[in-house]
Amino acid sequence: MPNDTPRSQLAALVREIAVVHGQVTLSSGRTSDHYVDMRRATLHHAAAPLIGHVMLDLLEENGFGPEEIDAVGGLTLGADPVAASILHAAASRGLELDAFVVRKEAKAHGMQRRVEGPDVAGRRVVALDDTSTTGGSVLTAVEALREAGAEVVAAAVVVDRDTGVRERIAEAALPYLFALDKADLQLD
Repeated sequence: MPNDTPRSQLAALVREIAVVHGQVTLSSGRTSDHYVDMRRATLHHAAAPLIGHVMLDLLEENGFGPEEIDAVGGLTLGADPVAASILHAAASRGLELDAFVVRKEAKAHGMQRRVEGPDVAGRRVVALDDTSTTGGSVLTAVEALREAGAEVVAAAVVVDRDTGVRERIAEAALPYLFALDKADLQLD
């Protein structure tokens, strides 16, 4: 793999460590003959750094690099390691980019915040997820971010399952970006 691009290296790793074959019921209630368990990749010693760099490159190529946005993150738990990987990739390049975590609901104690990390109010942000079947997690994050005063400029996922998420995100008037799709994972 040394001569492969980071994206092709990531696709190979995701195929190897995160694609599980067999009948499964997805969170959407749909059934599939495979499951992409992205936590196996987003928390993997070799895949996580690749995810950070591939996603940072994807954002930059589409006009959402650290010069244009302030922070990345999404609904906990799927987006958390993706955001951290991007934050570290940016830092390794000498770039400033914050990360945040969107809780499913605000805490009842402490600061009672729904969006944790550096304040997102008035900042340009990208909502993330590791993979998406319905777009529900990304759209929940978008709603919470807008309520917190952030300017959400795009949504991005590592793996697009080609299940209609593009259209749902488009309805929210946001660009939708993804690093890998079913063809990259040889799931067609």
